[in-house]
Amino acid sequence: MKTVTLGTLRECKRAGETFSCLTAYDASFAHAASQAGIDVLLVGDSLGMVLQGHASTLPVTLADIRYHTRCVARAKGQSLLMVDLPFMSNSSIERLLQDAGELMRMGAELIKVEGEAWMAEGIRELTRRGVPVCAHLGLTPQSVYQFGGYKVQGRETERAEQIVADARALVAAGASVILLECVPASLGKAVRNAVEVPVIGIGAGPDVDGQILVMHDVLGVSAGRSPRFVKNFLKDAADVQDAFRRYHEDVKARRFPAEEHCF
Repeated sequence: MKTVTLGTLRECKRAGETFSCLTAYDASFAHAASQAGIDVLLVGDSLGMVLQGHASTLPVTLADIRYHTRCVARAKGQSLLMVDLPFMSNSSIERLLQDAGELMRMGAELIKVEGEAWMAEGIRELTRRGVPVCAHLGLTPQSVYQFGGYKVQGRETERAEQIVADARALVAAGASVILLECVPASLGKAVRNAVEVPVIGIGAGPDVDGQILVMHDVLGVSAGRSPRFVKNFLKDAADVQDAFRRYHEDVKARRFPAEEHCF
């Protein structure tokens, strides 16, 4: 299998094809996902919830992300490795650059940051220094307490228009990818059409360029109530790698997400 790069994702968008993304936190699952064909692996700060048992992603530290990035980087195979910057890494340009630099040295190939149009300056400085950036919009989990919970974003016309404008602003600043979480499917399509870079969705409908899920959700082992946009692919699979393969194939064939997974 060919190595996946940002160029691969751009070509998928140009060709109208989708690509698959999945979180990974250790070498064994990263290897299984890569062998199943997953295009992009994300070392997400979701590890704070699915691995550490926290109620949010906020307690995750740079040291945590650094450790898991090293583990996944050793076994990622052909997959592109995207890595989250943890809470408050975007508190200043200096810290943003320092933290992103550390994660790139650990093996990250794409750095994901949360924030709206105000992150443009930081993204501009990162890209000037050769750091590819994925800008995360919509439901940004590091702002969960500001939102008052894990709620769908962009239902109102004004808010939806603002998310589209933020996406355009961050792409103009240099963002190579947009990740859009927990928004109406119509807004996912609008953002996808508004920017030239690939748009990854999680709970953003079927019309974006790529889909991502948390690995534990794909395997049906998450504690508590599952979000609407989640599907358990292990239920009908022979094993974990087969579940990852089924997820990848359903994304590529646009069978997932289906209508019941959308807002």
